[in-house]
This record gives sequence, structure tokens and C-alpha cells, in this order.
Amino acid sequence: MKHNKKAYFKRIISATKYSLKGLKSAYIYEAAFRQEVWCCFIFIPIGLIFGDNAIEKSLLVASILIVLIVELINSAIEAVVDRIGYEINELSGRAKDMGSSAVFVSIILAFIVWFIIFVF
Repeated sequence: MKHNKKAYFKRIISATKYSLKGLKSAYIYEAAFRQEVWCCFIFIPIGLIFGDNAIEKSLLVASILIVLIVELINSAIEAVVDRIGYEINELSGRAKDMGSSAVFVSIILAFIVWFIIFVF
């Protein structure tokens, strides 16, 4: 089976456009995402400057980026739940709470990584 290189690159460009559209949408509509982006602008340079080696720098940066990734997933969950309806529903509430908990756990993970690297 022959692969069409034009279609392959077209698909990559299209996927990139949708990804950037999602980032823009999250930044516009999600206050928590905006706050976390600004924290990235602060903490990523700090991690790159003060990490002692490539492994530490990678862990510091990755732990911060994981918070953004999980926030994007949480925002997607919330958008889908809100799309279904705004009426109070136990399952909808659980889905939103679990998404929020995932963000919380990712923040704890980042804190632990930074604490271990800079304190121990």
C-alpha cells in the first residue's frame, strides 16, 4: 500500500490547527488555564535555570506542563458535560469533580517534584 505524502502532511497541518484552536479556546474561556499558563511562564524558566542537570530540568518542566495537560482534559470534560445540559445531575457532578481532582493531584505532583529537587 502506497502512502500519499501530501495527505500525510495535510493531516498533520490540520491536526496542528485544531490543537492550536483548542489552546486558544482554553485560554479565552478557562480562567484556571490562563492562571496556569502564567505560572508556566514563571516556573519553567526557574526550573531551567536552577535545575542542576538535564534530568532535574526535565522533571521540573514536565511536572509543570502536566498540570496544563490535565487542565485541558478537565476543561474538555466540563465542556462536554455542560453541552449535555446545565441541570443538576449526580453523574455530571461526579465527572466534573473527578476532572477537578485530577488537576489537584497534578498540582500536588508538581509540588512534590519541586520540593524533592530543591529541598533534598
